[in-house]
Amino acid sequence: MHVSIDHDLCQGHARCWEICPEVFELDDEGSGRTLVDEVPAELGERVQEAADNCPERAITLH
Repeated sequence: MHVSIDHDLCQGHARCWEICPEVFELDDEGSGRTLVDEVPAELGERVQEAADNCPERAITLH
């Protein structure tokens, strides 16, 4: 699974980082960004949870 964040949509709520800090981090402005493009299989459920909890739906899973 690939993950990406649309930086134009992200408002910096940090829910993704709170749910799965192994895949998401916050930049200097507080917006989410990914640490990896390819999500390790063991983190797939947590990344899906992060995407489901994003208020702006800025996280895309491929």
